[in-house]
Amino acid sequence: MTRHKQPILLLVFMVVVSIFGLFTTFMVMLYPPQPSTTVPWRKPFIGSVFALICILGIIAVFFPRKCAQSFGPLTNEAQMNLVTSNASIMLKGHHPDCKEFSPHVIKVGDMFFCAACTGLLLGAATALAGAFVYFGVGIDFGQTSLLAVLVGDAGIILGFVQFRFKNFVRLIVNTAFVFSAFLVLVEIDTLAKSFFTDIYVLLLIVFWLLTRIQISKWNNRRICLACQTCEVNKRNGSG
Repeated sequence: MTRHKQPILLLVFMVVVSIFGLFTTFMVMLYPPQPSTTVPWRKPFIGSVFALICILGIIAVFFPRKCAQSFGPLTNEAQMNLVTSNASIMLKGHHPDCKEFSPHVIKVGDMFFCAACTGLLLGAATALAGAFVYFGVGIDFGQTSLLAVLVGDAGIILGFVQFRFKNFVRLIVNTAFVFSAFLVLVEIDTLAKSFFTDIYVLLLIVFWLLTRIQISKWNNRRICLACQTCEVNKRNGSG
């Protein structure tokens, strides 16, 4: 097996597992687990773990390069060289100032931001507020709904293919991706009231986030490998 095929196989594996995880959340809603021993600190603990995931996600948004270096298999060598080289290529929203990456950024006034990272930031902040209301304050959001879980699953799937969207639509899709994960967690917690089921969903959320990151890295690398205009890309023979 070649070195280049291994990361792709890993990505395919992660996508398959993520889709299977979405299917299991749907099945939990159809066939909820039998009531088990009540864990009195279930909601505070689950809420704290989910809040920690959101906070770590927010921190990662502000340090995208360090975050990218933590997931090596699909690292885009050309983009990483932009960070360390003295090339004259400018960065906008931590993306190269290149027409191929223009759909990845949004402009607010005179400033440029990564659309995906901004969306993830807004989604994490919204989900964090929702977690405080539901898990912290204890305010329920009403009856459980299979439709709500389906909407949440759809939002997560859209997050996986967010690279197909541009600019502000990309921002909205990434915002919905994080909030959809929160929606799935809340709906399943409301129905099952199971500590171990909640832990399973939290693990799924982490895996979904990692899969979303790897898909994005794969797409960025694919763009750079197909590009012949970037001087850094030419110099490293990756075009």
